[in-house]
Amino acid sequence: MMKDAGILKSRADRMHAMWRRALAGGGLLCSLSLGGNLWALEFTADQITKIDGRTSKANIYYRDNMWRIEHHTMGPVNVSIVRKDKRVVWLLLSKMKHFKTVPYSPEQDLWVFEKLDGEVSREEIGTETREGHPTTLYEVTVKHGEQTEVYYQWLATDIRFPMKLAKKDGSWIVEYQHVKMRAVTDYLFNLPLNFRPLEDFQGQQPADAEKPSM
Repeated sequence: MMKDAGILKSRADRMHAMWRRALAGGGLLCSLSLGGNLWALEFTADQITKIDGRTSKANIYYRDNMWRIEHHTMGPVNVSIVRKDKRVVWLLLSKMKHFKTVPYSPEQDLWVFEKLDGEVSREEIGTETREGHPTTLYEVTVKHGEQTEVYYQWLATDIRFPMKLAKKDGSWIVEYQHVKMRAVTDYLFNLPLNFRPLEDFQGQQPADAEKPSM
């Protein structure tokens, strides 16, 4: 009986050790995935942009390589759907039920990751609470070719999300409010079924124009 008990205890110890290694490995995998942006980022938020004193607002629906921007500004285009995976952008003219397709450009990417494109250095300069999130304020230097820009970034430490980003000279600011990390439905990133290409509308001629002049 003592021998059997020893065997059972040895097996239990080995199983316990295996579970500890599995859990530790899973934790490491999670941290690597989050640190390397390997997991898809999905969220909704309100976006406020200020450029040279002019303010614009929009609702953002984001999923990794596609995002939808519902503009609050007056104009024919009230929704933009960026499909980085398809390398296109669809501009929706809801009142006309038409859309225009334009090529995707990296300049259309949203600033929603901790590390900035072209970042060469960052320095922590303070802390602040924004929208209920504890944030760390950084001064970040970005370089593209010979051009160098300096930004302030308010990074939420609980959700690892940049709540606010501003050029040091104040000429450009983007701020996110009501950020919710949650799944976003597919249909927001697809064209409405009853929308027609704007090119079809522009190609139509009035009936009078088709009649030969007398």
